[in-house]
Amino acid sequence: MSGGARIRRSWWHVELQFCGDTIQTRMSRWFPQRLHVGYTRSMLAALWLQPAPRRIGIVGLGGGSQAKFCHRHLPQARIEAVESDPDVIALRGVFHVPMDDERMQVECADGAAWLRTRRGCFDLLLVDAYDVHGIPPALSTQDFYDDCRAALTANGVMAGNLYNTDTRRHLVRLRRSFDGRVLKLDEPGMSNKVVVAWNGSPQPEPVAMTLSRLPWGARGQLRAGFRRLAKAWEGQASR
Repeated sequence: MSGGARIRRSWWHVELQFCGDTIQTRMSRWFPQRLHVGYTRSMLAALWLQPAPRRIGIVGLGGGSQAKFCHRHLPQARIEAVESDPDVIALRGVFHVPMDDERMQVECADGAAWLRTRRGCFDLLLVDAYDVHGIPPALSTQDFYDDCRAALTANGVMAGNLYNTDTRRHLVRLRRSFDGRVLKLDEPGMSNKVVVAWNGSPQPEPVAMTLSRLPWGARGQLRAGFRRLAKAWEGQASR
């Protein structure tokens, strides 16, 4: 992520903004571990299809909301994140992003090039990289989405945030890369679209059962997203 990121503080929130009014991350000062922005909760609805990932990849660290959530609530998982802007990585302390250890690693690199070196690595891949102009061209190509699929394990799941972009063009490429195994979720009250794609043939449990296997602090944050994804899943199956 790049494009003139800056910090804005208020009594309630700390925000990572681009030049202008585009907000990349909003963190509650009192509950810094919560997923405050709706589309991040929708992206992590992908856990309904892969509820116990051992290795998680994140393209676009930003303010680290999803990295923090996974680090806190998925203790079995190792998290590897890539961020192209060193100034953003330098702010990880401001946003309470855990420092590198045996479970967490953040690299400063080009996301597309980084992903090409991660074949068959991730049970869960989160792609949330954009700047004030939208999604960078290198993260919008057919080759990139082919690499997303190749970076997943045999039963891996990917979630992506489509912001300020031609959603139809991305969906065409995703469906080509994943042989049609793609669902789109419109984010209520926001311009973001969330896409979920997967390898293999998931057999998801009922939402309530999957939620019950997650820590208590994660359930309320993910319940609505799980239900929306389950509804989209059932709608696709009925066609």
